[in-house]
Amino acid sequence: MVVEHVDGADLFGFVFICAGLQSDRVAVLAGDERDPQIIPFRGEYYRLTPAKSALVRGLIYPVPDSRYPFLGVHFTRRIDGNVDIGPNAILAFAREGYRRRNVSARDIASMLSWPGCWRMAGKHWQAGVHEMATSLSRKVFLRQAQRYVPKLGVHDLEPGPSGVRAQAVDRRGRFLDDFCISDLGNLIALRNAPSPAATSALAIAQYVCRNISLSNRTK
Repeated sequence: MVVEHVDGADLFGFVFICAGLQSDRVAVLAGDERDPQIIPFRGEYYRLTPAKSALVRGLIYPVPDSRYPFLGVHFTRRIDGNVDIGPNAILAFAREGYRRRNVSARDIASMLSWPGCWRMAGKHWQAGVHEMATSLSRKVFLRQAQRYVPKLGVHDLEPGPSGVRAQAVDRRGRFLDDFCISDLGNLIALRNAPSPAATSALAIAQYVCRNISLSNRTK
């Protein structure tokens, strides 16, 4: 297989695609079907002020809602002692939309042209309104955090980092909550690697290697 890139082209016997927020586009370029498509969701965090970080000595996680692949607001104590709270899940207006001001006309057009995006919105608009409220109001976000640490006040939170989840949504508007791996012969495309993808990295690698071995045996 010949892979063309900005520095020319190279020949490979086997190619594995895992391109995160661009994984569906790269997979389609390689010959895969369009379904599912990546819809970007920005996850916004707050961070406990240093004076309050001692309130959380470990990890505090909610029981996940089976309807959504997003875990919801939780507490994560970092190795440096900082405590992150979040994230919410806001529809981003760019695949690399790590800030509210990040807007991409191409990415918006891609979402609006995907039937699954409209069907997703029709099914989950109420949850979307709630998540938007947590983004616009620190007090609403705080109420989610107070379910686990009631002593927190609005002044105990300071702005934290943000991330973008590459969430795969199929044509029917369903969130994919499992790995989406396409076997295209001498090419494997991974376009949905949700949490806990990092802790499943070895299992994913074993799957890829097994498929490579099967592909070689059938040639």
